[in-house]
Amino acid sequence: MTQYTIGYIVGSISSTSINRRLATALAALAPADVELVEIPIKDLPFYSPDHDRDYPQVARVFKQAIADVDGVIIVTPEYSRSIPGVLKNALDWAARPYGQASFDGKPTAVIGTSGGPISTAAAQQHLKAILSHYNAPTLGQPEGYIQSTPGLFGENGEVANDGTAAFLRTYLDAFTALIDRYVDVDAKDEAVAA
Repeated sequence: MTQYTIGYIVGSISSTSINRRLATALAALAPADVELVEIPIKDLPFYSPDHDRDYPQVARVFKQAIADVDGVIIVTPEYSRSIPGVLKNALDWAARPYGQASFDGKPTAVIGTSGGPISTAAAQQHLKAILSHYNAPTLGQPEGYIQSTPGLFGENGEVANDGTAAFLRTYLDAFTALIDRYVDVDAKDEAVAA
């Protein structure tokens, strides 16, 4: 049985983030052979090219955390029909210095929740465009637009709606299948090189 470690980035630093609760639910619903670990972004300073010659330690730790996992799920809210600035800042750190992009070839998935009926659809489309530029193979289906209702996600990963819980399990299975394809490619490349 293949054991995967999937990192997740929550695109909100709010203490009451419903997207953090969604991430906690994903971690609680993960199959036994999958571990979800958070890759935190709240301590990253504002990115500037001035840092490219000497990355601060917090940014090096962030980039290494992405390198250490088999795939990354980005759980994003929608701010003003796009992704939050704090998430874009983290993605900028991940993309630099030039030639050292953390998401290059890294299986990635995007999901998010909000109270509105279109959920985080606009933010996710912007985020997928960024990930495409980063050469990150990104899960296309199923799309994870979750309309949150009061009490849908508990603080400890509980999901009040059985249909939503089933969907999240399906989502994780699909993402694991995407990771499988890239792990298989890497294993074949290593076998050919040997």
